[in-house]
Amino acid sequence: MTVLGDLLVARIARTGPISLADYMADCLMHPVHGYYATRDPFGQNGDFITAPEISQMFGELIGLSLAQSWIDQGKPAPFTLAELGPGRGTLMADILRATKAVPGFHDAMAVHFVETSPTLRKVQAKTVPDAHWQDSVATLPEQPLFLIANEFFDALPIRQFVRTGDAWREKMVGLTDDELSFGLSTAAPLALLEQRLADTAEGDLIEHCTALPAIMQTIGQLIDTHGGTALVIDYGDWQSQGDTLQALKAHDHVDPLATPGESDLTAHVDFAAIAHNAPPAKFTRLTTQGVYLERLGITARAQILAQRLTGPTRDAHIKAHRRLTHPAEMGDLFKVMGIYPATATPPSGLEP
Repeated sequence: MTVLGDLLVARIARTGPISLADYMADCLMHPVHGYYATRDPFGQNGDFITAPEISQMFGELIGLSLAQSWIDQGKPAPFTLAELGPGRGTLMADILRATKAVPGFHDAMAVHFVETSPTLRKVQAKTVPDAHWQDSVATLPEQPLFLIANEFFDALPIRQFVRTGDAWREKMVGLTDDELSFGLSTAAPLALLEQRLADTAEGDLIEHCTALPAIMQTIGQLIDTHGGTALVIDYGDWQSQGDTLQALKAHDHVDPLATPGESDLTAHVDFAAIAHNAPPAKFTRLTTQGVYLERLGITARAQILAQRLTGPTRDAHIKAHRRLTHPAEMGDLFKVMGIYPATATPPSGLEP
């Protein structure tokens, strides 16, 4: 058991079982022993690799898509270029490089990172020295917002509920023989899940991200009021169904209760919840990452870059293109949704 695991066992023994959301929040963001507070988890030497770490093409195309939305909306100035959960800052660095030649774009923007990890903020400051940091979307400037959230929502704590008749039992983290274990609360009706009675059956498990509504409502209101575009890219589907909680350590799946604070915990994103909380802004049709990147021209870009490469470097480049776009890899698993003003056109590569 880890140091954080011992603390959680003592807490539960003292006060009783905790929700999965509380468990995830401690595991990921405990100020001393939390996963993101103590390490840089990205890349080959970390626990997982995100799309920007796979290839520069991903960030380049995202950046040009955001710049096109900025142009389509009349080149507002000043504006906020923001990223939620920016990791090492690799994606933003690629976005900035790709948009450097767009006239007026860099002159009008201010880069903002929404990041709570002190460890990752230090890494990001080296990658994007001119960035500003926010603890939440609530403190982003009141001006046009062009935002990217890539693999951000999957890391937010979730609650899990199992249907029992017309009521729900919440999945909790408790103790069995002084070891962390899962259990269920007593059944109770929940207004929060009233609408899910129509599309679930006895014994079905659904997940609810407690922080998502407020985050999306803030983003939607900013974009509707001031203009802009948000791109949400993550693994998940239109609606939550089934247990998707997973833990990753050194690129392998591990038991979510085995090493608290030392493995990454994520869950699939409920894009219906993102869409439901985006108004008054509009949202696009949910699109697979592979289709989205192909519409933005990733294959043509890959071919141009391949002309300069040889040997193992060229092979790695071809493999990266496949990993980002092929249906059997990230192409179908990851989805994309755009948020945009009612008076504007959808962002490039996405449909209303």
